[in-house]
Amino acid sequence: MDDAALTALAADLESDRVERTISTNDGDKFREAVCAFANDMPDHRLPGVLFVGLRDDGTCGNVPITDQLLQKLASIRSDGNVVPFPSLIVQKRSLNGCEVAVVIVQPSYDPPVRFQGRVSIWVGPRRATASAEEERRLIEKRRSRDVPFDLLPIHAATLEDLDLESFGKQYLPSAVAVEVIEKNNRTIEQQLLSLRFLSLDRDSREMFPTVTGLIVIGREPRSHVPGAYIQFIRFAGTLLTDPIKDNKEITGPLSEMIQRLDEVFRAHIGVQTEFKSGTVETRRPDYPLVALQQIARNAIMHRNYEGTNAPTRIHWFDDRIEVLSPGGPFGQVSVENFGTGVTDYRNSHIAEAMKALGYVQRFGVGIATANAEMTNNGNPKVVFEVQANNILAVLRRQ
Repeated sequence: MDDAALTALAADLESDRVERTISTNDGDKFREAVCAFANDMPDHRLPGVLFVGLRDDGTCGNVPITDQLLQKLASIRSDGNVVPFPSLIVQKRSLNGCEVAVVIVQPSYDPPVRFQGRVSIWVGPRRATASAEEERRLIEKRRSRDVPFDLLPIHAATLEDLDLESFGKQYLPSAVAVEVIEKNNRTIEQQLLSLRFLSLDRDSREMFPTVTGLIVIGREPRSHVPGAYIQFIRFAGTLLTDPIKDNKEITGPLSEMIQRLDEVFRAHIGVQTEFKSGTVETRRPDYPLVALQQIARNAIMHRNYEGTNAPTRIHWFDDRIEVLSPGGPFGQVSVENFGTGVTDYRNSHIAEAMKALGYVQRFGVGIATANAEMTNNGNPKVVFEVQANNILAVLRRQ
């Protein structure tokens, strides 16, 4: 948007495409505004704009627009509080001599968008939490073109392929605010549609489980998404030709699969005992558990599930662990900038589910967290071999 368009929008006190604030610290207010713009309830099909540095009446607030503020606003895109990830641009602009931070938010392809488990929308000039009927309207607005693979409906699957008890008891309370669940009487189908576990066919009006729904709460995800499992092999040696000590195929819905993998990690991590000054005993694991969890969960989240039957592979040798994720870098991540903090999400809705279930605390810090844990434990940092079709992470023993 050019300066003329932004200036006109900033001056329109009646527009529901504008949020103005002179606060620079109200992160929740910023995220709620981004969420409401992304949902585009009025169906403008035009971006909404958050102006930081303007008062409610449109006059200049003379707010210092620092690099720190711009970075804070930009982090809204992928900090995991607004899901699915919004499409936004952050800029410092000068409008009629007033410096402002401008956050331009595009309407989402995948509404409803949530902040802290609530669907924020614009109702005239104010923000509100969407009702069940308003959520239904947002679901029907989803655009059919350019749908990511993890949102595709699987027409061979039915509602019976989803574990509805697990959904109601485990996933729903973790993904949707408690008061939202308590004050409406949505059917299970409406809840599944809202969270993208079901997709409504516009022509037949039938509902089919999505790839995300089957991976997260499917009774047998692998029967519909063949690569949705983990192959774990423990070798007695350092070569693929050495004898196999343990071999497991870890399957099941997402939460169960991750929990079983954690159990396997704990069973195989060795602990060394060191004595210092003759009497002080120090126990140090071969590998820090948190580092293994971060790398494995990254592989599950970012791997390519489309057009491949290959599992996520974990090969445990005597001197190292190799985690192979099918699918190379995605989006703005490239072979050259991999691991530098640049992030993008091939499976943004699976990533959303992992965060809701508590397996991701913050997006974009998995590698840094793993390396910090490795260093603190005395291990070398994780080495990545990045290719067009796969990513191999190598963790060396302490």
